[in-house]
Amino acid sequence: MAGAIASRMSFSSLKRKQPKTFTVRIVTMDAEMEFNCEVLDHDVSKEEPVTFHFLAKFYPENAEEELVQEITQHLFFLQVKKQILDEKIYCPPEASVLLASYAVQAKYGDYDPSVHKRGFLAQEELLPKRVINLYQMTPEMWEERITAWYAEHRGRARDEAEMEYLKIAQDLEMYGVNYFAIRNKKGTELLLGVDALGLHIYDPENRLTPKISFPWNEIRNISYSDKEFTIKPLDKKIDVFKFNSSKLRVNKLILQLCIGNHDLFMRRRKADSLEVQQMKAQAREEKARKQMERQRLAREKQMREEAERTRDELERRLLQMKEEATMANEALMRSEETADLLAEKAQITEEEAKLLAQKAAEAEQEMQRIKATAIRTEEEKRLMEQKVLEAEVLALKMAEESERRAKEADQLKQDLQEAREAERRAKQKLLEITTKPTYPPMNPIPAPLPPDITSFNLIGDSLSFDFKDTDMKRLSMEIEKEKVEYMEKSKHLQEQLNELKTEIEALKLKERETALDILHNENSDRSGTSSKHNTIKKPQAQGRRPICI
Repeated sequence: MAGAIASRMSFSSLKRKQPKTFTVRIVTMDAEMEFNCEVLDHDVSKEEPVTFHFLAKFYPENAEEELVQEITQHLFFLQVKKQILDEKIYCPPEASVLLASYAVQAKYGDYDPSVHKRGFLAQEELLPKRVINLYQMTPEMWEERITAWYAEHRGRARDEAEMEYLKIAQDLEMYGVNYFAIRNKKGTELLLGVDALGLHIYDPENRLTPKISFPWNEIRNISYSDKEFTIKPLDKKIDVFKFNSSKLRVNKLILQLCIGNHDLFMRRRKADSLEVQQMKAQAREEKARKQMERQRLAREKQMREEAERTRDELERRLLQMKEEATMANEALMRSEETADLLAEKAQITEEEAKLLAQKAAEAEQEMQRIKATAIRTEEEKRLMEQKVLEAEVLALKMAEESERRAKEADQLKQDLQEAREAERRAKQKLLEITTKPTYPPMNPIPAPLPPDITSFNLIGDSLSFDFKDTDMKRLSMEIEKEKVEYMEKSKHLQEQLNELKTEIEALKLKERETALDILHNENSDRSGTSSKHNTIKKPQAQGRRPICI
């Protein structure tokens, strides 16, 4: 069957009605079809239901230009993804991680740490088993590296992520190549590869790099007789290449692939038909409409986020004001308590000063009485003088203590005055806080949408669009900007791939490398390697025109 086995792109449920006659029911994302068909000359399994795989027979050279309809792109993405996971198409480990990140973006949408928690990819098949077995890395380590790239794809819709996947996959060496076992005149076993660019002859042990290639524009004739197949180059100086296949039906299949791929090769380099032009115009309009819709949704999301940020800021400021008011109240209460304590202490000090003054007066009276009643004898006189001296000293100390207490009372009165002044200032600050103007409402009315968004009306089953010239000009400028950004991104992407390759190289198990891994590494290390893509695609880049599939 032409084309490598790919993923199940549309589910088909089959029920046997008569021998070799089936009722086929095909369900896709957009439609559901049922029809009768008869299978001829094929061994059909007797088990029911029977599952068919619908595959793309011819691969596009440039998926972005040739896959016009979104459903076609999605089905082809599933086919190529399945081929890479089944190792029908060889993919380097670092590129496998990048492709897996785009596949996750296409399935889950934008990365959200609160939703896509650790282990959310545990049940997903994202990497070829060959890549997983080649490194000493746990599933968590692979998931961590895939998620790191997945987080960078924020903002890409499903169709954009799938197209990025295909743009990377179409540069792989085995992309779109159908291999057939052949023998040359000498009986040497070789492989014939047929793809969108031409015919290629491979060594059976090396399916990555062809030994010789025949581009479609350099082939004059292709024919077969019985099991012998002949390729006649356009340049008559080059020898005719002949080989033998195993069966006659294989030659028929090779010739059919050659005719179909050559026809598409020539049609891509001619002006598009009217039907294809109309399909592309409709696709461009649909893409522009979706892009404008995404921009509108992005603006609404941004406005909603800004409103939420404003609300959070207002709530934060309100909470801060409440805290300030609470602190001012506490300061006021502390000031009042301090003032009361100082007033009480001043009163006590004043009473102590009065008491000391009274005691000093009593001591003075006692001294006068002692002097008046002094005894005449020398001993009594000496004792009397001693008592008088002690009374004078005591009176002096009491006077000093009375003066000190009076000063303390004055100081306490001054402190009381300052405390009352602080209380007055605290009351004034609290009054200012409580009389501030109120803030605007926390849920502002969203601003009206810009007038440059094209409106559309749904009438019956038809959808009419009105695109302005300014919209199309702006879209063209955005497309040009995207081209420049794509070149910069390609350079950044290559640096990321090299960085990941260097990072996981230390975990590689050399003994588990396959022949294709070794060949790919040799091709990467050897500068100027001759391969299918860098020897054929370059001279054909000029004048290439895409074809719709």
